Amino acid sequence: MRALVATARLLRCCIHVLHGMAVMSRFPRLDEAGRHARIGWWSGALVRHLGLALHVRGTAPRPGATLVVANHVSFLDIAAIHAAIPQARFVSKADVLAWPLLGWLIKNAGTLFIERERKRDAVRVVHAMAESLQRGETVAVFPEGTTGPGDVPLPFHANLLQAAISTGTPVQPVVLRYATPGERVATAAQFLGETTLLQTVWRMASARGLAVHVEILPPVSTAHADRRALAEHLRQLVAERLEAA
Repeated sequence: MRALVATARLLRCCIHVLHGMAVMSRFPRLDEAGRHARIGWWSGALVRHLGLALHVRGTAPRPGATLVVANHVSFLDIAAIHAAIPQARFVSKADVLAWPLLGWLIKNAGTLFIERERKRDAVRVVHAMAESLQRGETVAVFPEGTTGPGDVPLPFHANLLQAAISTGTPVQPVVLRYATPGERVATAAQFLGETTLLQTVWRMASARGLAVHVEILPPVSTAHADRRALAEHLRQLVAERLEAA
């Protein structure tokens, strides 16, 4: 029975992704507000089609220069945040480009890609982020650099935070937590080790009562900040909320 439910959910997701590609093709004819509205709607619908309940808490930043910083748990994190903060332009690993269909959508949503195996590539991305923030855009990053177990955040890398410090842009911490009625942190959502994208998608589609909680914390000033101290402070804020959940 669960296999049938999961299959039906995945079919709906596939149709929704194809619909998203059609919507994306019309983006050049839309203004900024129109694009954001469609990104928010499409992202929230993707989460629900996969069978998850979406719970958003806190006040989302208005469109404008903001650096969104979140813990990283699942391949679905970008959609969950976009449902709450649709104007966010993500920085993501270049590996995402290989994801079937989703990679194309993520690229055409304005994502900045970083090749983490190339140490000097971070410098290029920081400059691109700073330029984006100076234009008044919202940029989002996962400073852990990879997905974690979801209960305790991994160490936050400080490099990308330099873009916010250099431009005097506030940082908006966001806490992501996946849970089921029997688990405070859902193992079905974990994307760890040798787990493939297809395996984690199937586990999530098969789960009962899976929900993603998006908690938007108050913004943090970057004035006179040291990037390593800022990274640790942001990680502590996220860890405290995960522990309190």
